Amino acid sequence: MITKKLTISFVILLYTIAVPVLEINDTHVFNPDWTPHAKIHEVWQLITNSTVGIFCLWLVWVKNELKTSILLSMLVTGGFLLAYSLQNLYGGSMKYLDGSEKTVLGINIGVVGFGLAFILLSATINSDKSNRN
Repeated sequence: MITKKLTISFVILLYTIAVPVLEINDTHVFNPDWTPHAKIHEVWQLITNSTVGIFCLWLVWVKNELKTSILLSMLVTGGFLLAYSLQNLYGGSMKYLDGSEKTVLGINIGVVGFGLAFILLSATINSDKSNRN
């Protein structure tokens, strides 16, 4: 049980702390080339995801509600993966204005991180199902 809680908590910390650390700077929140409207959506997303993450940690460690926390975390991480997949439809990009992109082995860091997170969450929720049978 503790391994599941630690796995879920690791994923939650990715979107609750790591993403804001990566985005509260001049590439995102304080980017002078972004419109004020885009900036408010960015800060809203960061606040929403971080507060959802805090709630999910409470669910895991206080209420022992792993399934609800996993599902909420899958919505956050899966939401990014879906937005990334649909980026050509709305003109989105993970590249900075200078054309650079944060990658790991040539794959966007967000796709690597949240892809791994989504897989870990899927495996954790599926292990719960197999343990009940």
